Amino acid sequence: MGMERIFHTLEPVFDENSKVLILGTLPSPKSRETGFYYGHKQNRFWRVLAAVFDEAVPFSVEEKKAFVLAKHVALWDVCASCLISGASDSSIKDPVFNDFSLITSVAHINAVFTTGKTAFSLYRKATGETPFLLPSPSPANCAVKFDTLVEAYKTILPYLQS
Repeated sequence: MGMERIFHTLEPVFDENSKVLILGTLPSPKSRETGFYYGHKQNRFWRVLAAVFDEAVPFSVEEKKAFVLAKHVALWDVCASCLISGASDSSIKDPVFNDFSLITSVAHINAVFTTGKTAFSLYRKATGETPFLLPSPSPANCAVKFDTLVEAYKTILPYLQS
């Protein structure tokens, strides 16, 4: 699969009560197809988040949106566009970054987390700030066990309190 420039088509999910911002790199082909973040059936993001909050896994786009907003979690991605081969974060070239002030001007974000090393390094490049690194919930990162992911993602909880 060759490189192609992909433009981010999903709206950020946030409101004035959002306290934690979780960023990926760019919606995968499957997420763009389903019209929402972490849309691949094998992606563990929604199962992990449900386990962190000890709640049922949300399934529809509406349920997922309501779920994160109720938990004061904002979702977006680091890249507004980039050259990428398929869903391979490691292939990303020539990124154009999203403007995070869109969220931070409305919500009081206590902490920024990234779902994977590529999003982490791109966010640092975009902002000069160091986010918290969460392991990728992607099926490509299957070496990380589900319980390990849940424990890692629980690190967002203290930042949701204030």
